[in-house]
Amino acid sequence: MESKPFERLTRDAAPPSGPDESGETGPFLCGDIDIRIGRDGTWFYHGSPIGRKPLVKLFASVLRRDETGDYWLQTPVEKARIRVDDAPFVAVEMTVSGTGCAQNLCFRTNLDETVEAGPDHPLRFAFDAATGEPSPYVLIRPGLEALITRAVFYDLVDLAVEDDDTHMLGVWSGGTLFPLGPVEDET
Repeated sequence: MESKPFERLTRDAAPPSGPDESGETGPFLCGDIDIRIGRDGTWFYHGSPIGRKPLVKLFASVLRRDETGDYWLQTPVEKARIRVDDAPFVAVEMTVSGTGCAQNLCFRTNLDETVEAGPDHPLRFAFDAATGEPSPYVLIRPGLEALITRAVFYDLVDLAVEDDDTHMLGVWSGGTLFPLGPVEDET
């Protein structure tokens, strides 16, 4: 009988002995399953949105990313690869405390996880080569980022300051200045 992903999830299930297809021991490799996380943070199963937020939060709690960039739902017993269109989370809200270099930015994701941007949760800004459009991210957990929504990004840009040494715009959080981009000449 063929094993279905996460069919064997029980508290007393023992991990399989011996290596899996990749030569590693540990969780039983189930292969790919038809779960996808859309760019807007919606989780899909067989093309249909998963509407139960507690179920999505449960899946998100076992989400991992490996060194090749693949995303996995991984328990101590089984793991299965899923698809992620951009980032697995979306930063939907930002709160600000303090000012200047003592400013702290706290982000809340679509799944109600919160992180304070800083050295352990850096901000990253990617730019589309063709359009120059920014895609801002904050690190939530190792290897797992949240795409910052456009509205939250505009709030972030409103907090930007110019760094006199580098002539870059940046935003402070957790004692770190995160560069947004070069200061545009107003000529």
